[in-house]
Amino acid sequence: MNSLEMIRNAAETLRGVARMTPVIPFDRRSPNLFIKAENLQKTGSFKIRGAFNKLSSLTAEEASKGVIACSAGNHAQGVAFSAMSLGMRAVICMPDYAPVMKIEGTRAFGAEVVLVPGNYDDSAKEAKRLADEKGYTFAHPFNDPFVIAGQGTIGLEILSQMPDVEQVVVPIGGGGLISGVAIAIKSLKPDVKVIGVQTINVPSMYASFGLDEVETLKDRATIADGIHVLTPGDLTFDIVQKYVDDIVTVRESEIETAMVTLMERSKLVAEGAGATSVAAYMYDRINTDLRTVAIVSGGNVDISTLKCIIERKLSRRDVSSF
Repeated sequence: MNSLEMIRNAAETLRGVARMTPVIPFDRRSPNLFIKAENLQKTGSFKIRGAFNKLSSLTAEEASKGVIACSAGNHAQGVAFSAMSLGMRAVICMPDYAPVMKIEGTRAFGAEVVLVPGNYDDSAKEAKRLADEKGYTFAHPFNDPFVIAGQGTIGLEILSQMPDVEQVVVPIGGGGLISGVAIAIKSLKPDVKVIGVQTINVPSMYASFGLDEVETLKDRATIADGIHVLTPGDLTFDIVQKYVDDIVTVRESEIETAMVTLMERSKLVAEGAGATSVAAYMYDRINTDLRTVAIVSGGNVDISTLKCIIERKLSRRDVSSF
């Protein structure tokens, strides 16, 4: 269902709504590494792209019923912002562990937030139940063609901003971001490598990719709440199987170090999920000889969480020599 044409149509839909975020050098000591700074996007993450494209595709009847979504925070804010912009009612089911700033950010855009005990998958079940009960239109965070197409606009931007790119590194949760980016990149420049990254604590797409079938993992805590997904989508899994070159994992401590290093070297605040792409480069999980764009997918991290990470790194003198 997804195609380069859908992604180009999404780019037109998003014109004047989503920012074309910059591609910037990481620092002078790492000449092959560049950052696609989606943490500077409206609502603080890439999710506004897919959310707005999805909501814009609804019929008048669907829109009149209101929309419901499930999210750990970034898709929630993207849907809430898009619904507010398009004059729709939005209800968002969020896991109760979601960062406070993401919960409050969602409410600030006028959405009704339903906190659900448990993880993302529990929130998804509740959102689907409410959709059936109340008649809301369900806006899936990743397993949807219009969401995937919206995220794919990042791939178009990277190719226009850095035509000589050789490798693009993408955080993976449910797979919507990497699916759209991979379709765009591989359709226009098939020789460019597309590499996915997951935390080793919740490597659901990594496990599925290796076994050639969708896997559901047991839950584990992670600093990367934005990619805390136990079961990837069947649509995204098929796209990943077709277009993605490889998937790697990084440790929780490596993600934290990448977050601190991004602040020190690039002056960028990244949440855990967003920093996984940089961690993969820093810790040699990928080919660092290639001209690489690492997508920093979001920057919505609680100040208290960030403070704890910085203090932990300083107290252990666990600073990167990268």
